[in-house]
Amino acid sequence: MLYQRPDVQLICGVDEVGRGPLIGAVVTAAVILDPAHPVAGLTDSKKLSEKRRTELAQLIKQQALCWALGRAEPHEIDELNILHATMLAMRRAVAALQITPEWVLVDGNRTPDFGLPATAVVKGDLLVPEISAASILAKVARDEEMHTLHQAYPQFGFADHKGYPTAAHLAAIAQHGVLPQHRRSFKPVRLVLEQQGL
Repeated sequence: MLYQRPDVQLICGVDEVGRGPLIGAVVTAAVILDPAHPVAGLTDSKKLSEKRRTELAQLIKQQALCWALGRAEPHEIDELNILHATMLAMRRAVAALQITPEWVLVDGNRTPDFGLPATAVVKGDLLVPEISAASILAKVARDEEMHTLHQAYPQFGFADHKGYPTAAHLAAIAQHGVLPQHRRSFKPVRLVLEQQGL
């Protein structure tokens, strides 16, 4: 099915970052771009260098009609599961917008109930500028949080792997234990806790 752009003025793009990591919040962003001030170079945040993402994030914040971040914390992820926590974080991002959009376009194959017309767009972060912008803001925000966590716990290497379940991260958990920010329901973390009798 080809993506059909809704025929309305205020379109909000929504994307998430951080479903896969073992630690930290899942972070979402909602963005309504200004047609009078388009941001050049928008694409899937994963296809951009960290430097370029940071530059684009600044432009998006300056030129968008409005933007907002949403999040679900590790304890909410553990309570709800990652899918439902992601949907909650998306609803929080859209609810935090200062302008109510006429339509919400969400990256992926499902959309939470925003109380607004909404469409899920597979590969939306490549196809829809608003979703690309949201993916960039969410990625930059979450990466900043991982850098902050890295400063507190340099032995875990969060600046490098951003909390994803890499061999280095799994080795650090095995050696140094589970942090309060870890997602306890995620299998690699749960296994370490079980081994420690926690």
